[in-house]
Amino acid sequence: VQLQASGGGLVQAGGSLRLSCAASGRTFSRHTMAWFRQAPGKDREFVATITWSGGTTYYTDSVKGRFTISRDNAKNTVYLQMNSLKPEDTAVYYCAADVAGWDTRPVGYDYWGQGTLVTVSS
Repeated sequence: VQLQASGGGLVQAGGSLRLSCAASGRTFSRHTMAWFRQAPGKDREFVATITWSGGTTYYTDSVKGRFTISRDNAKNTVYLQMNSLKPEDTAVYYCAADVAGWDTRPVGYDYWGQGTLVTVSS
C-alpha cells in the first residue's frame, strides 16, 4: 500500500482543514488507517484511527470533539476533518495503514504517507 497525504496548509486558530490520504493497492479496504502528527522537536504522536469497515474510530483526547476521521473505501481514501484548530495542532500530519487491528503506537503501522504540514496561527 502506498499512501499520499494532502490538504495541509496555514489556517488561523478556530479554523478548519480537511486532510486526505489517497491509497494505492487493491487491499486498502482491509487496512486499519490512522493519522499521526509530529511537531518540531517532538515525537510522533497518535491522532486518530479507523477500522477497515469504518465502524470503529478512536481519538487522542486532545482532538476529541474537534477532529473526525472517516474513510471511503470505494475511493481508497481516508480523511481527517479538523475543526476548531488550535496553535498546538501545528505539526506534520502523517497517514498510516496496517492490516492488523488499530493501534495508537507508530510501530503498529507498516505503511506511511509522506506527511502534510498543518500550521495554525494564533
